[in-house]
Amino acid sequence: MPVDIDIHYVARLARLALSDDELARYGRQLEGILEHAALVQSLATDGVEPTSHPLSMTNAFRPDEITPSLDRDEVLSQAPETQDGYFRVPRILEES
Repeated sequence: MPVDIDIHYVARLARLALSDDELARYGRQLEGILEHAALVQSLATDGVEPTSHPLSMTNAFRPDEITPSLDRDEVLSQAPETQDGYFRVPRILEES
């Protein structure tokens, strides 16, 4: 089931400057993609429930439990530089 498309028009809409060879190659590729989409669309799907994924999936969330955090002084002791209880990092943006 061939799908007719004006690849030159599509390229112009996308503001692509394509050579004649590129137009022919992309035209064949796009035609193949559209033919496949038409084939999938023609499948009988009566009685098939819509799904968001072909495989059944279950979220694996862990329980949201409060746990003790790391000791601030111990963590900061391993940093190359600290200032007033925070990590000190080099400035990467210039001020205006």
